[in-house]
Amino acid sequence: MKIIEHRKWFYLLSLLLIIPGLVSLLWPGRGLNKGIDFTGGSLLRVKFEQPVEVQQVRSVLDSLDLGESSIQRSGDREFFIRTRMLTQEDRDKLVTQLEKRVGKVDVPSEESVGPTIGKELTMKAVLSILIASVLMLVYISFRFEFSFGVGAIVALLHDVVLVLGVFSLFRLQVDGAFVAAILTILGYSINDTIVVFDRIRENLGFKKKGDLAETVNKSIMQTLNRSINTVLAVVFVLLALLAFGGETIKVFSLALLIGVISGCYSSIFVASPIYYDLKMSGSR
Repeated sequence: MKIIEHRKWFYLLSLLLIIPGLVSLLWPGRGLNKGIDFTGGSLLRVKFEQPVEVQQVRSVLDSLDLGESSIQRSGDREFFIRTRMLTQEDRDKLVTQLEKRVGKVDVPSEESVGPTIGKELTMKAVLSILIASVLMLVYISFRFEFSFGVGAIVALLHDVVLVLGVFSLFRLQVDGAFVAAILTILGYSINDTIVVFDRIRENLGFKKKGDLAETVNKSIMQTLNRSINTVLAVVFVLLALLAFGGETIKVFSLALLIGVISGCYSSIFVASPIYYDLKMSGSR
């Protein structure tokens, strides 16, 4: 495969995947569909007379169109339900439906809660990612060289923006688990990229002279089997989690699935070609 020779096509494919999501993110009134972790809501502690399953409670919440909601079990009969801010009418309707469809229920406590991920924490998370990117650029530049570092950081940003764009385009709600997924994607993507870069550096050491494109292509092909096998193993697990893991980890699993696939793609078709372009521009 002549990946380097066809790199402009891969750049174009990445742009076609990223630009619609980027426009959605920046478009006034669109952006991310923030869940209750970002916006706050109502927290109810409910206690049933007999043991019930989470799915029974979930089916009631879904039927009432309360938007995103989370359910935390606290024993066989007790649950914490978090929803958007409920009016008194919404609250009464929820309790009535729980009693009708699940069983006799008591509400020992209820309160309005603020967002667990506010603007300040969101800004700190973005700032942390930027600082981590700069530190990774410095470290990779020291261990490898500057062009490797730039390629790795561009690949990271490619993966993060792609995941954010998909969630914005399809109006998928984001919560605290989504933030954890983004951080996990960063770790996975940089690891996959470093494996490819390490093989490029190793082959460059063996071949002091010659065509750089040939060396990069050879290095990618030598690590391609490892990259595909690794991503497939992770994808199979994430698909199982999506199918059987339940509602609470669906956002986390979906974000990871998109990010892992994008990370495998970017380490091969984005990071390495960018390294090549930087090297060639520097040698002119």
